[in-house]
Amino acid sequence: MAAAKDDAEVLAIGGHDVRVSHPGKVVFPEPGLTKLDLVRYYVAVADGALRGAGGRPMVLKRFVKGIAVEPFFQKRVPENHPDFIDTATLHYARGTSAEEAVVRDAAGLAWVVNLGCLDLNPHPVRAEDLDHPDELRVDLDPMPGVDWSQIVDVAMIARDVLEDHGLVGWPKTSGSRGMHLLVRIAPDWTYAEVRLAAETLAREVERRAPGLATARWWKEERGESVFVDFNQNAKDRTVASAYSVRPLPDARVSTPLDWSEVPTRRPEEFTVATVLERYAELGDPHAGIDDAVGRLDGLLRLAEELGPAEKAPRGSGDGSGRRQSSMPLIEVARTETKPEALEALDRWKAAHAGVVPHLSPADVMVDGMRGSSSLWYRVRVNLQHVPEGERPEQETLLVDYDPWEAVRNRGS
Repeated sequence: MAAAKDDAEVLAIGGHDVRVSHPGKVVFPEPGLTKLDLVRYYVAVADGALRGAGGRPMVLKRFVKGIAVEPFFQKRVPENHPDFIDTATLHYARGTSAEEAVVRDAAGLAWVVNLGCLDLNPHPVRAEDLDHPDELRVDLDPMPGVDWSQIVDVAMIARDVLEDHGLVGWPKTSGSRGMHLLVRIAPDWTYAEVRLAAETLAREVERRAPGLATARWWKEERGESVFVDFNQNAKDRTVASAYSVRPLPDARVSTPLDWSEVPTRRPEEFTVATVLERYAELGDPHAGIDDAVGRLDGLLRLAEELGPAEKAPRGSGDGSGRRQSSMPLIEVARTETKPEALEALDRWKAAHAGVVPHLSPADVMVDGMRGSSSLWYRVRVNLQHVPEGERPEQETLLVDYDPWEAVRNRGS
């Protein structure tokens, strides 16, 4: 290990030299983790992390200003990438394309961490076949007011549905509030077919567990349930893969679990420090995932039996073509950051104190929305539980951030 003059260290990893700039920079103040600590973490769990992200084109989610500031998303690989980083060019439906990074070894993991990436966000395809996913992904996303035990119940039902249709689910904590289920599949289907299979899985889970789980895409219609998010299988979507460090103060990790652990373990148990110990002792619970390749024929047959999913009503009547919600929604704010969104929500609640007691946790929605290269936030309130005569009207947004303004200005 050699120190560079510009506050950098060069690490020898698997026959490659990887430069780590500002290695002593503290990324997670609470546990005191530095940038170099994160590099060493990923090298230590490299086999497991590469099982989830290796060989796949990856969106670079860069926290260059720390975890307290929103990251920016970089699809295109930097031009000066080292020769141990492969690339693959993805083409999107809207006519754009991006040459994305493909990591294949521990040195590649260290390189992306040096760029400011905390979690790994690979696509569900291999670089060798960009049109046919080899992984079906489901995100069990709890609505506000839902506790972990309900997520566990839904996960167990989803496992049963998968097994009934010849598939093996591999659970992991999302590293946030939910759980991910990964399913290795033969690369014989298109993105649209894989998404249909995932949606069918979600609908069947909802059928078996009404009230506990929902496949409804529109958030205001879900209630206090676990959303079986099938849309993570769309072509432009990525999810944080196994062993990803998430941008939470405790340096929480998206951690693979054995099914026997699902009922008893909780997400907050898994941090960089504890996962390093766990990995050294137990190895990777998902070590067999690549040997459990299944087929989607069963779920696609079920899709035919169930018929088309109910579509949400569209058309607001104002000529905009926007969806018309069946719920009495009002929009409070659009903001650049989450703290701004929460502050706007507090202002709205203060101005409408009489309404607040009628709201359930799921009625208040603060959603991170994908902009051109970063997240922005939308605050909405569902007034379904407020007596009709007491419902506030739609008002001027407390904050009206335009996430596309910079894009338009660049094009003008």
